[in-house]
Amino acid sequence: MNPAHTAEAPSDPTEKAISRAIGEELRRAREALGWSRAQLVEQLPSGIGDRTLLSYEHGTRHLTALRFIEISQALEVPAPTLLNQALQRARIHLENLNLRIDLRFMLNDRSDKFRPMHQWARNKLNEAPDGVAELPPASVRELATFVGCRYEELAGWMARFWPEDTDRV
Repeated sequence: MNPAHTAEAPSDPTEKAISRAIGEELRRAREALGWSRAQLVEQLPSGIGDRTLLSYEHGTRHLTALRFIEISQALEVPAPTLLNQALQRARIHLENLNLRIDLRFMLNDRSDKFRPMHQWARNKLNEAPDGVAELPPASVRELATFVGCRYEELAGWMARFWPEDTDRV
């Protein structure tokens, strides 16, 4: 049997990182609701067990798209939102994501290289009174050109400013 099609832990480092990121995001969403794993399992029509959910949250077991959607629905978080959050926090495949950033956190950053972004963030706050902006990849590419750096570098820096994230790097 092809190992890529088993439900066991992924073998590729990128797959492992993605599985861990998604699992971490599932755990965050569950804990935000104040639910134990057992409470979440009770909400799932598939009847998975507590240990299966644990293995998903730890990223040690592949999560099918259908199971991911089922869990996301139970957590009342749209699956695309949850996936985007997971990948942005883990800084994986940023080139495909609409980056959500907290402009206030960005303004507190003291990186000289990205100082031109401070004026942009101050101006953007006029459009986003809650302090959160969502940028599609094309906008990040244009800003990277403005700053004079590679897209990957700017996207990685911007991804750090996830709203609600308290563990700034």
